Amino acid sequence: MVWQSPIAPGVTFYQSTIAERPEYPALDGSKTTDVAVIGGGYTGLQAAYNLAKAGIAVTLIEGHRFGDGASGRNGGQFGTGQRWSPEETEAELGYERSRALFDMAEHAKKYVLDFAETQGIDIDFIPGQMNVSHKRGHDREYRESAEIAAARYGYTHLSFMDQEETRERLGSKRYFCGVRDTGTGHINPLKLLVGLARAAHAAGADLREMTPATSIRQAGGKTLIETPTGTITADRVLIATNAYIGNLEPVTAAHIMPIRSFIGATVPLDTFPSVIPGSEAVADSRFVVRYFRKSRDGRLLFGGREAYTADNPIDISSHIRRHIAEIYPELADIEMTHAWGGSVGITLPRKPFAREVMPGVTSIGGFSGHGVMLSNYCGKLYADAVIGKAPELDLLKDLNIGAFPGGASLRKPLLLLALTWYALRDRF
Repeated sequence: MVWQSPIAPGVTFYQSTIAERPEYPALDGSKTTDVAVIGGGYTGLQAAYNLAKAGIAVTLIEGHRFGDGASGRNGGQFGTGQRWSPEETEAELGYERSRALFDMAEHAKKYVLDFAETQGIDIDFIPGQMNVSHKRGHDREYRESAEIAAARYGYTHLSFMDQEETRERLGSKRYFCGVRDTGTGHINPLKLLVGLARAAHAAGADLREMTPATSIRQAGGKTLIETPTGTITADRVLIATNAYIGNLEPVTAAHIMPIRSFIGATVPLDTFPSVIPGSEAVADSRFVVRYFRKSRDGRLLFGGREAYTADNPIDISSHIRRHIAEIYPELADIEMTHAWGGSVGITLPRKPFAREVMPGVTSIGGFSGHGVMLSNYCGKLYADAVIGKAPELDLLKDLNIGAFPGGASLRKPLLLLALTWYALRDRF
């Protein structure tokens, strides 16, 4: 069934691959629970699934339908490691913490794939990813990155691609070198989201759609979450709204900023076999990243953003097609079947945000475009922390994540100004 998200523009290609999207009831009256989760994306649903499986009473509320937000609309790329490269993280945090964060991301990758297999969810996994340079002169940097990953982090799946190999594997002359990663891949994110909600419900989690949180406060040692149809009283709370925090909780809102990203889907490229012949996912070196991949049925799914002036542009397809034509001129007139957008939650240093924002209330988000693996795993880690298992989530809580400058009124204009500046730099 095709539906239009009320919080993001366009209808996604992923919807055409889903036979059914189950509905879950809205909250009807007040209730008390052990753990309340606000947000029905990957993080919240994984937390609910793992808590319920452990016998803990958990109620999850989502302001819209599961799949309306970023977890059901994203680019589907796994990646490897954190948002920063291991050598960048090591330069700032030292080898021990950098290695722990890298290993955490590898645990996340394995967790998602194992979860999908165990639950019988066909997520359209396709192996392979390439990170490529849109500028000349980065050969040494990319080669060393692959060497460091193998020698210092035990990750042997990266291989350097010179200009000739990069052009051959992409089917484009636009990029100059890159790194190929055979230890990761890409998925259909909505299939994962729908399957995850089913698993959480089957485990005993109380899932409530169309139930926005309007306020959160504390009284008598409990946390109270107000909704239009009732109050939830909980011992613990997870805020898993990511880019959709709005004005619900000020600490999260100061540290996680939403920006729009847009994706378009073409018709299957049956007559263009040279375009990514290996069907890997691709992400380039722009600050305003362009990311693209082949779907299981051979479509080009192309994402990115250059203009920061409109959250909901009227014609997404024409912008996406123009970007495609820069890389693949032969696709300048390709038919676009779908075009959509969504909000990405970013932090100032592009590292995940995990923090106790008030007693018993944890907020997790800000995956900065690297969240397909990490957001799922962080939901699981939150449940682990509640249950009393190994505190791997502390690796993220210990990161120094500063607030965006400017306060509530200036934060977004200043960010958009900075991102527009970086978009201009990407062109030169």
